Amino acid sequence: MASERTPLITTVRVGPPRHRYTHNVLRRFCTVALSSTLVWFALAFVISVIVFPHGGVPRRHHDDDTDWSWPGWDRRNVTYEELRRVLLETPSSKKIEEWSRYYTSGQHLTGKNYSQALWTKEKWEEFGVKSEIVSYDVYLNYPVDHRLALLEKQEEGGDASSWKVAFEASLTEDVIDEDPTSGLEDRVPTFHGYSASGNVTGPVVWVNYGTYQDYEDLIKANVSLKGKIAIARYGGIFRGLKIKRAQELGMIGAILYSDPGDDGDVTDERGIATYPDGPARQPSSVQRGSVEFLSVLPGDPTTPGYPSKPGVPRQPADNIIPSIPSVPISYVDALPILKALNGHGPKAKDFNQWWTRNAGLGYKGVEYNIGPTPDNVVVNLYNEQEYVTTPLWNVIGIINGTIPDEVVVIGNHRDAWIAGGAGDPNSGSAVLNEVLRSFGEALRLGWKPLRTIVFASWDGEEYGLIGSTEWVEEYLPWIRHANVAYLNIDTGSTGPHFGAAASPLLNSVIYAATSSVLSPNQTVPGQTVYDLWDRRIKTMGSGSDFTAFQDFAGVPSLSVEFSGQKGDPVYHYHSNYDSFHWMEKFGDPGFRYHRAIAQVLGLITAQLADLPLIAFQAKDYSNGLHGYVKKVEDKLDGVLSSTELTDASSLTEEEIVELRASHRKTGTAAAAGKHKKSPSGALSFKKDLDKLHKALWKLNQSALEIDERARELEDRIKMHIPWWKWPKWLRLALEIRRVNTKLKYLERQFLHEEGLDSRPWFKHIVFAPGLWTGYAGAVFPGLMESIDAEDWTNAKRWLDIIEGKILTAARGL
Repeated sequence: MASERTPLITTVRVGPPRHRYTHNVLRRFCTVALSSTLVWFALAFVISVIVFPHGGVPRRHHDDDTDWSWPGWDRRNVTYEELRRVLLETPSSKKIEEWSRYYTSGQHLTGKNYSQALWTKEKWEEFGVKSEIVSYDVYLNYPVDHRLALLEKQEEGGDASSWKVAFEASLTEDVIDEDPTSGLEDRVPTFHGYSASGNVTGPVVWVNYGTYQDYEDLIKANVSLKGKIAIARYGGIFRGLKIKRAQELGMIGAILYSDPGDDGDVTDERGIATYPDGPARQPSSVQRGSVEFLSVLPGDPTTPGYPSKPGVPRQPADNIIPSIPSVPISYVDALPILKALNGHGPKAKDFNQWWTRNAGLGYKGVEYNIGPTPDNVVVNLYNEQEYVTTPLWNVIGIINGTIPDEVVVIGNHRDAWIAGGAGDPNSGSAVLNEVLRSFGEALRLGWKPLRTIVFASWDGEEYGLIGSTEWVEEYLPWIRHANVAYLNIDTGSTGPHFGAAASPLLNSVIYAATSSVLSPNQTVPGQTVYDLWDRRIKTMGSGSDFTAFQDFAGVPSLSVEFSGQKGDPVYHYHSNYDSFHWMEKFGDPGFRYHRAIAQVLGLITAQLADLPLIAFQAKDYSNGLHGYVKKVEDKLDGVLSSTELTDASSLTEEEIVELRASHRKTGTAAAAGKHKKSPSGALSFKKDLDKLHKALWKLNQSALEIDERARELEDRIKMHIPWWKWPKWLRLALEIRRVNTKLKYLERQFLHEEGLDSRPWFKHIVFAPGLWTGYAGAVFPGLMESIDAEDWTNAKRWLDIIEGKILTAARGL
């Protein structure tokens, strides 16, 4: 019997569904269309408020006309011109002096400065910027013990007891009563970051600056290097590369010293009093520093290409840091060793002009013989380092903007080799604090940037750009997607001369900012930093925290500073005398140049973060590439020429460094003017360079078009648009967004994911540190290195890669 539990098994036929309305499809279409219109209207309103909250922008050349009619302009709490005024008026020399005094009051080696990291974080939050400490576990060394002694054998054929100590180097810097941090109990010993431990004894050879060509000259002169200890003067190239080449040639140790000849006329020899009584070099000063092979790989040498987080796999660092011990010494400690070379081996003047330049110890009895020392005169070099994996601490502060995927990063490193560091890096640290305080003042007034601004106080820069490199490696996808530019300040002020290095995209930003800041030197009333600057913007190489941003992530970068030149007080780089006392007395009395660089950096940040159109000039980039191709052609002409034009007086210091760091096998034969047959491969390659000119013509046209498009959009922003014409707002917003995206990604187009030959971490095909310079920038490094090696097959491979990247960039614009 059926009940309510009986399953229903009867099939019931039903008719087809009937539509309620005869035009159901049409009604559905109209409903969707009307809903979409309402959504688009709401979206247009939101975009007009979010993308243009400030109502418009100044002209591309940053005139002061900010009388825009864009909706919402009259409701801004802080206009762009008011923001500029805050950034010019807020920085205080007294405040900067206060920050400098704090940072330079005690030791702050990498991995030993947590209290400073915490103080910096708390200070930034006090200024109104939310901040956090980001740590990485990195591979570092700390000094344990060292010794450097000159030994002489008293009798021929005697045993070990016949060796006597002729000289024992102090390996310390003098304590100066007037300079308090020079005498701190916990002051940092003299040592090299990433130096190898070892105890070696052998004859000494003077290798000049230790450049690649210096070693080539020694080889051509049949100077014995294997089993010897190199003594080299600082300067020209990165210190680690001096040791790298010595190691490759079989030398067993390295000693590096500072020759006062590189100080120009401000020397004891010329009657100038030495520090602290005068501006000349303190004779016991020692330059510490890293000897990691920086042009091969920056960052933690055990985690190439990925962040040094706890528990990550570690790679051997054999090819990244030296395997032979090294020590830095003062020229006072170098004198007995250099004098022991007198009369042994050829003299510097027997080589070429590059060996006699800036030789400043002749008045002390040094004859600049090459050596090696005789068998009865040797040096014992002992170096003990403790290698550990330990945390370092970056401080990251963020001011959120209204566009989430457009970000400006500004950074300085906090760590130093010494207790002081008033120039490097803490003049930059004090300046960054003051820039951040200035933006904090704008926040207090109700300002919010269009783009997010990230502030970074890096740790670990001195050892090898570690803090910044690990951070970029960790956040690489986001950085490549969102980062508009990276702004670096390392040594903010050590003298009165403004200098800048930058991607060409940022040239106009630097010119505009320096034109708005009054120079502390008011010889002519009203003159600006721009007026007194030579307006040369250098190519970026390495040696500071922009490296990972530019060379690994493809982010347009710049670095600005005030520094000294020959004739100014000698800056004691990486020495105990880079101190607050030196800065206050000689470097920047009154901290006026510190304030000026804070103003410049603040204005640059504002231009990039608070203008609707990203303040890049694509044409400047195209022009830069044309100039770099000319450099390639000049190098090629040097290969094809029968003689080399190498008169030192006709070259800049940068050109001399580039020439002497070249790894072409020219040696003294070229300097003697011997003719070399022009290789057929070079001639063929020169013809192929035409394809770069053709590709650059296309890029130039695209650059002109997008720059003109940007100018048109700026003009349209200034036009009065009634609120009811919202479709016009939306079109303008989308067009600005499109132009900004193209400009943001222009530099990224020149990344080559396979990297450079023999150093794949470096991805940029236009910029990299020179393979054998380290500091100085190389352009089109793949091409330049192939020309040096006279490898024309590889040169043509790089030519094709570069041509393809240029054409891709042209299409991208």
